[in-house]
Amino acid sequence: MATAIAQTHGLPDLLARVLAGRGVSVQGAPAFLRPRLRDLLPDPDVLTDMPAAAARLADAADRRQPVAIFGDYDVDGACSAALLAEYLRALGCPVAIHIPDRITEGYGPNVEAVRRLAAEGARLLVTVDCGTAGHEPLAEAARLGLDVVVLDHHGAPDTLPVAAAIVNPNRHDDLSGLGHLCAAGVVFLTLVGLSRELRRRGRTDLPDLLAALDLVALATVADVVPLHGLNRAFVRQGVAVMRNRGRPGLAALMDAARLSGAPESWHLGFLLGPRINAGGRIGDSSLGARLLLEGDSLAAAGIAEQLDRLNAERQEIERRAVEAADAEAGALVAADPDMPVVVLASPDWHPGVVGLVAARVRERYGRPVFAFAPKPDGTVTGSGRSIPGVDLGRAVRAAVGCGHAVKGGGHAMAAGATLSADGLDRFRRCLERELGATVAALGSAPETLAVDGALAAGGATPELVAALAEAGPFGSGQPEPCFAFGHHRVCDLREIGAGHLRFVLKAGDGSALKAVAFRAVGQPLGAALERARDRAAHVAGSLTVDRWGGGERAELRVCDVALPD
Repeated sequence: MATAIAQTHGLPDLLARVLAGRGVSVQGAPAFLRPRLRDLLPDPDVLTDMPAAAARLADAADRRQPVAIFGDYDVDGACSAALLAEYLRALGCPVAIHIPDRITEGYGPNVEAVRRLAAEGARLLVTVDCGTAGHEPLAEAARLGLDVVVLDHHGAPDTLPVAAAIVNPNRHDDLSGLGHLCAAGVVFLTLVGLSRELRRRGRTDLPDLLAALDLVALATVADVVPLHGLNRAFVRQGVAVMRNRGRPGLAALMDAARLSGAPESWHLGFLLGPRINAGGRIGDSSLGARLLLEGDSLAAAGIAEQLDRLNAERQEIERRAVEAADAEAGALVAADPDMPVVVLASPDWHPGVVGLVAARVRERYGRPVFAFAPKPDGTVTGSGRSIPGVDLGRAVRAAVGCGHAVKGGGHAMAAGATLSADGLDRFRRCLERELGATVAALGSAPETLAVDGALAAGGATPELVAALAEAGPFGSGQPEPCFAFGHHRVCDLREIGAGHLRFVLKAGDGSALKAVAFRAVGQPLGAALERARDRAAHVAGSLTVDRWGGGERAELRVCDVALPD
């Protein structure tokens, strides 16, 4: 297949091999390499309740009604709120945005905020990246005379709240097949439907939706949804929009993140997303949406600098919490090596970093992890991260259903929950019942690493990296190409930064390749590299371009290492 792809389309052999390894056919290669919205955008009406949502939003635009947007405090929530607010304001609607405080309000709409928004004059409430399970707050909205439109993508309960429309590709009666979209993707499709409805009504002064793809791309990458189909087009075209630096807030954030070159998709997840998230984790949760909507470059620079400072603070808070969590998890796993899920808690942890703590511990122990921290109201709030094949969101919804969690929900790979002060053990036992068999079955399967090909150090060049980038964007469900470097010597191994390892791979012909293993110190990968120091080893990883100092050099990001038999 790889040979046929290369010969038919005149592609480099290695790129063709990568495409074939991802199941791309000879006929499908051009479309895969150039994902376009015009080819992949579905009719918005395939989403359940979309006609009702578009009609109610069109009514608000026609009447210039005050609209309140209730978002989530993460990147997807900020992008979704900004995307919708920017469009409605361009149509003349007064728009207020409320992003809840993670600690005092928690996730999703709440009764007090709904009452405040109604008192401020809102006639339509739109929840973005939340609301599918908000029965009580949405009932209060109806009592106050507010119409509600929900634009969400989280797992849905069996019984939905009452609303004018609930657009969520993951509700049980939705047959669109678009459950892989993030909330901003759902909002974008809603705006496509709204634009069509407004054109039917004779409106011609419609905003340019393509100019807002930078927000959809950022949310899609940061929310770690699968980069399949439409999502690939969102990211590919959205990153191209971002490179024009037309949005003052994102331009300022790129400057604050010291991103001097053209942004690539991985920058969205590793540089820009964490800074927007920092506001919701340990600072002002509204900062992200405010930055994305800010039209003044000077004001945007001030918000971006504030988020950059908060991100640095978040990193230190996270570092201390991860150290404690790793020690606690190590003791638990040592006592019960077969435990299916690790549930951790500490009164010293900041609620804003528990998801990051869970992610780090999951990386080390290879099983689902939940981390909890106390809230001022006496409850504990937690965030969990799962492993492929284990639906953590479903397990949390089951815990809510049987009374072992006050509230909770999420995706297969990430979920959140709020517990009573004495509910930790009950919640742990519930997760063990729900997930035990699945985790045990996965644990008995041998671990494998998919490799796209073998290379020598001398063959890793910036030109090769550029050619492979044509298969992108890379991310969740679309991993970067991975290559094996066999019998290369590990030289000049040293620790840099916060637990990273840098070294040089040297081939038998004398060619060399710089390599880095992120967060490897104290992990199995770091221990394996130490054993391989100054020895020949098999090393696997993905290639990138290091532009430090003005030049361009290929660099290997290491994911695995093994000593020859």
